[in-house]
Amino acid sequence: MRATACAALPSGPMRLIDEHLPLYDVVERHQVAVAATPRRVYGCARALDAGRLPFTAALLAVRGIPHLLTGSVRPSRQMTVDTLTALGFVVLADVPPQEFVLGVVGRFWRPTSGIVRIAAADFADYAEPGCARAAWNFRIDPAPGGARLSTETRIDCVDAPALRRFRLYWAMVGPFSGLIRREILGMIRRDAERTWD
Repeated sequence: MRATACAALPSGPMRLIDEHLPLYDVVERHQVAVAATPRRVYGCARALDAGRLPFTAALLAVRGIPHLLTGSVRPSRQMTVDTLTALGFVVLADVPPQEFVLGVVGRFWRPTSGIVRIAAADFADYAEPGCARAAWNFRIDPAPGGARLSTETRIDCVDAPALRRFRLYWAMVGPFSGLIRREILGMIRRDAERTWD
């Protein structure tokens, strides 16, 4: 059963991710309180390099083994917005200091990720059979004592075969995906709280 953004968070404000992927098959959400201004938190989120995190870097290295064997992608120890866009992600929206949204399409269950390079303008209507679309956001909202930083990942599978393959893949990698996102939020919080502005 497909979920809608409004049904998932009926009392929350409209978010940019709602505009780009309002219907989805799978969703993962995490949030953390940060003792820093929304502007500071946004800056740290936008400048994130998840490759600095030991657990995330180790998982990225394992995920990158097929690329190393085929020579299809040059290995990188970084995981920044720039390296993600070089790999095929697109920036769907960016409204400082509130939220930015990344998008990617492909067959994520394949060893080499099966990412299909598209323009941001093509994300909404992409419907190649056997593929899936994913949107990943970072949202910063003012909160007592600073800000609330949240991240959400939504996946929309184009057809039933893609959904079956994705669910099998997600059963294996979903728990690790959650750990990566929590580690990323922790890094952003530490970076943001080092300097209050």
